[in-house]
Amino acid sequence: MYSHADRIRAVELYIKLGKRVKATIRQLGYPTKNALRNWYREYEQHRDLRVRSLARAPKFSAAQQQAALEHYRTHDRCISSTMRALGYPGRGTLTAWVRETFPEARTSIAGRTWRPAYPEALKQVAVLDLCSGEESAQDVADRLGVCRPTLYAWRNELLGQEVASSMKRRKTSAPAPEREELERQLEALQRDVRQLQLEHDLLKKANELLKKGLGVDLQLLSNREKTQLVDALKDIYRLPELLVQLGIARSSYFYHRARANLEDKYVTIRRDLTEIFESNHRCYGYRRLQASLARQSVTISEKVVQRLMKQESLVVARPRRRRFGSYLGEISPAPENLINRDFNAETPNEKWLTDITEFQIPAGKVYLSPIIDCFDGMVISWSIGTQPDAVLVSRP
Repeated sequence: MYSHADRIRAVELYIKLGKRVKATIRQLGYPTKNALRNWYREYEQHRDLRVRSLARAPKFSAAQQQAALEHYRTHDRCISSTMRALGYPGRGTLTAWVRETFPEARTSIAGRTWRPAYPEALKQVAVLDLCSGEESAQDVADRLGVCRPTLYAWRNELLGQEVASSMKRRKTSAPAPEREELERQLEALQRDVRQLQLEHDLLKKANELLKKGLGVDLQLLSNREKTQLVDALKDIYRLPELLVQLGIARSSYFYHRARANLEDKYVTIRRDLTEIFESNHRCYGYRRLQASLARQSVTISEKVVQRLMKQESLVVARPRRRRFGSYLGEISPAPENLINRDFNAETPNEKWLTDITEFQIPAGKVYLSPIIDCFDGMVISWSIGTQPDAVLVSRP
């Protein structure tokens, strides 16, 4: 940090030497090239250099300082334990805070000259918990409110150095080859189970979201459908394994995902198409719908109209073509030819004829079965039904 006078002296010499950077630095011995140029630019703008304040804002707030001092006071007055528990500050900063707040602790910062009195029962319980191995030394120290070196000192005091050295962890022997092989097989089985579970979940979601059968080939789905499956399962499985399983590129997935989030620009046109289609008795095709939209100053292509009609299920009802049926009905014995195709009669009620005639009406098909007298061709009686069966003919 250079003072205001040093910076002014460097700028004035820089101007005096014809703005030669190397000559100025060689004569003064400071600063760097960039610093000198920055000082000159600032001097040109303001005709002076700002006086910089040397005071810095405190790194830690008053609340953080108070919390650190409280932890130090209540946890055996150990600086290392406080730093490890809170994660701040540095040893020098905490030492300065302690010396300022606790003047009596000036001689106990580096090495304590006093020791708090702990009961022997507490020491024995602490050593038993430490030697049992159920908890780590740090957990035991935090639970009892002491630091870890204190625990080790109590262990050496009660059990001796020989026991302490015998309790050191020894390196475990290398696993046997059989155990390594079993571990590899277990990992392979776990991978296979996860792969099968992933495939099952994909097929299940395809059935739920896309209404596909459980035997569908996931590779034959469109990229948009694959994107829907990935979005449905990305909270359970990682994105890379889903993309690999479905065979979709990462860029294609994000493209279709962005397209799905876009607002539909045909919302108004969809509503107009539906209104025109319904108001014209659901008989307008895509050409007439496009012409109707054009009269409303809406210009879109025929393919867009066809796509929107398909998405909105606007299907024109078409008359069903009658197909030929070769079914002859039930074969019964042929009646006797009593009149030998002689349809003339000399007197009334001598010969009657009957037949069935089909009529197509908007409600469906109806059948008429009249009885005609061969004497004068007048209809004596008739019956109407919806099926051409024996009941229609024999009905009085």
